[in-house]
Amino acid sequence: MVAAFFGQNTSLNMAFQGFTLLTALLVVAFITTLLFKPDVSITRHLPRFGTAGDRFTYQMRVSNHSNKILRGLTFLEMTPEPRPSFEEFVSAKEPLAEKRNVFDRAVGYHRWLWLVRLKQSAAIEETPTEELGPGTRDELRIHVIPRRRGRLHLNGVKIARADAFGLYRAMYRIPVYGSVLILPRRYVLPPVLLSGHRKHQPGGVTMASSVGDTEEFISLREYRAGDPLRKIHWKSWAKTGRPIIKECQEEYFTRHALILDTFHSVPGSDIFEEAVSLAASFVSTIETRESLLDLMFVGTEAYCFTSGRGLTQSDRMLEILASAEVCRNRPFSDLFPMVLDRAGLLSSCICILLSWDADRQDLVRRLKEAGLPLLVLVVQESDHTEELTPGPMEDAPDRFVVLETGKIEEGLRKIGK
Repeated sequence: MVAAFFGQNTSLNMAFQGFTLLTALLVVAFITTLLFKPDVSITRHLPRFGTAGDRFTYQMRVSNHSNKILRGLTFLEMTPEPRPSFEEFVSAKEPLAEKRNVFDRAVGYHRWLWLVRLKQSAAIEETPTEELGPGTRDELRIHVIPRRRGRLHLNGVKIARADAFGLYRAMYRIPVYGSVLILPRRYVLPPVLLSGHRKHQPGGVTMASSVGDTEEFISLREYRAGDPLRKIHWKSWAKTGRPIIKECQEEYFTRHALILDTFHSVPGSDIFEEAVSLAASFVSTIETRESLLDLMFVGTEAYCFTSGRGLTQSDRMLEILASAEVCRNRPFSDLFPMVLDRAGLLSSCICILLSWDADRQDLVRRLKEAGLPLLVLVVQESDHTEELTPGPMEDAPDRFVVLETGKIEEGLRKIGK
């Protein structure tokens, strides 16, 4: 472009010759890239899970099916396009937009960067190879740093090779699909004592494992009107000629609840992501071999997932949290019926909240009135200046902890102090 600008008048200088030479080199480089179609196949060996922010490595097997030696190849993974659509850009509201000046708000550059960051799933390094012989295969190690939780989609692999002049890089796409579920980041929690007594669990025999109180035989008695037929002891009936009922011990389990607040106006906000990471940390830490753990939150509807004592394992709970989304179109009170209906079965409750408004304080107050020991964690922005008062938790201030984004581990050390 510089040579073209200065070489417009061919009688005054020789810059036009540089323009002609450079243009010819670019045209030749471009034409040679059109002929680049390597006959290779690719197979990935992907892990089942990754963790947001933690680097992981997987193997990629590249096989050369041609009779040519392939040199100077570089392999690039293809992930979904991170750039937002025009509709997404226009409708999105950046969390810090009110702090921008008029020019930045009008241009929307910071909003664009924020949307790209939200949609960018991972950073994957380019992996070069020196030489791939005919009929041979090579094992490549691909390094990935997931940037957010959820499903990491790998839509294909681009094979790149520079032309002879090193001016232009040819790209050949191989459509091989794969995916890895990226779990939320987890924090190291201090020892958390979840107090509370064991509660009777109706129908608990279906949830009992080899430990704890299962339904055990106590005695036999005569049949009374209303007794279920499944409790009839048929051998005793055959001996006595009268219906006999077997009595069994009731089941009592320790059952904890983990309430995740999903009600927020901004999808992908730091507050919500930190709350999901906190929930994942408790799911990974709470011992459920001899207890039950209920994970409760609201998405398109109210959900409750139970783990422990032979039911869903913690890995499955982490998978559920990896896909949790912000609930923007429903009020926080939609969570009340599910939580309060189960309050009589619970031994204790952990509440992870995104705010400390009247509705959330009302839920905490009702759970305290039900006699449940509580641990309340409120996540807020790091630049939040308003100091939160314990409110209904004023009688147990050590069980009410305010956590700031970016300082979660520091705040978790306050639990129980």
